[in-house]
Amino acid sequence: MNLHEFQGKEILNSFGVEIQRGHVATTPQEAVSAAKKLTEETGTGWHVIKAQVHAGGRGKGGGVKLAKSIEEVERISGEIIGMNLITPQTSAEGKKVHQVLIAEDVYYPGENEPEEYYMSVLLNRANGKNMIMYSTEGGMDIETVAEETPHLIFTEEIDPAAGLLPFQARRVAFNLGLSGKAFKEMTKFVTALYKAYIASDASLFEINPVLKTSDDRVIAVDAKVSLDDNALFRHKDYEAMRDLREENAIEVEAKEVGLNYVDLDGNVGCMVNGAGLAMATMDLIKQAGGEPANFLDVGGTADAERVEAAFKLILKDPNVKAILVNIFGGIVRCDRVAQGIVDAYKNMGTINVPIIVRLQGTNADIAKELIDNSGLDVQSAIEFQEAADKVQAVLA
Repeated sequence: MNLHEFQGKEILNSFGVEIQRGHVATTPQEAVSAAKKLTEETGTGWHVIKAQVHAGGRGKGGGVKLAKSIEEVERISGEIIGMNLITPQTSAEGKKVHQVLIAEDVYYPGENEPEEYYMSVLLNRANGKNMIMYSTEGGMDIETVAEETPHLIFTEEIDPAAGLLPFQARRVAFNLGLSGKAFKEMTKFVTALYKAYIASDASLFEINPVLKTSDDRVIAVDAKVSLDDNALFRHKDYEAMRDLREENAIEVEAKEVGLNYVDLDGNVGCMVNGAGLAMATMDLIKQAGGEPANFLDVGGTADAERVEAAFKLILKDPNVKAILVNIFGGIVRCDRVAQGIVDAYKNMGTINVPIIVRLQGTNADIAKELIDNSGLDVQSAIEFQEAADKVQAVLA
């Protein structure tokens, strides 16, 4: 589950990570009130207006701007709220901005020059250890840094059983070239950041930039946070932060009816039971010259109601030119699935795309007979290659 910047900062702050403070507003008038309140709390004279959407690169799309007066806060907030923000991480249509974060200006003048760093905490799946990735090149796309100057990216591998050790936090600060107060502040920052990552059951914390201010404070200016959906039962307060407006509408609907669905960009809809078979089916579609339009795992109870819900989800995508149903009847009987497909088809009326049904396993022969004798425009298959050939034929 992805969070907005202001939500991620709330979690960070609760674990002792110093953050760029701010308040959320949904209207220009609320933005003005938030700015005045923030000035009272922090003494900041300028305010940063940040669009709150689940996408990076907001500044490149005009979603992050500096306001030097209350009048500018109102004007800029009015321009950003309601806009379709297009960034390198959104679709061509962009994402509608429903709220902005009014944040304090932390780039104030002082004895030293402010410096920006990049830092993230995530799981290194290659070795089963957590990893802090960091760089002196903050405020930039880390992908660009990795491609052009990979020697400027450092990693600290952390054994989950031992946790982050003090010398590792100090090594991060040392590799960033810090000393004195800034060194101590960065050590505290890294320690608190890792604590937040573990305690919140996150899959990613990305802070870009981490800022060393002109008076050597170390703060999180941004926060990209993804939480593990499977652990949300332990964090009801975090689960309440979910913003369904930022998620794919079809995926949200699928979750409500208990289906595992991921929207893709192809032209062949997939209805499969089991994640492994679903991946193999997507490979099959590619080999047949098509592109999978979705990942859809109906699970082990593929009855008529569930199959009908799956068909409706698939058909919401206007790019779907054919549907491949690929079911292995191990726990579930193939004839029961076949009857569910027939009943669902009849309940829905006319389906204007070809449907290929491949059922293999328990009672597969009975299932094929049910499909073939249904009188519906549904093609049956037994073997994988047979299903692939039929997909290829309907796409030709």
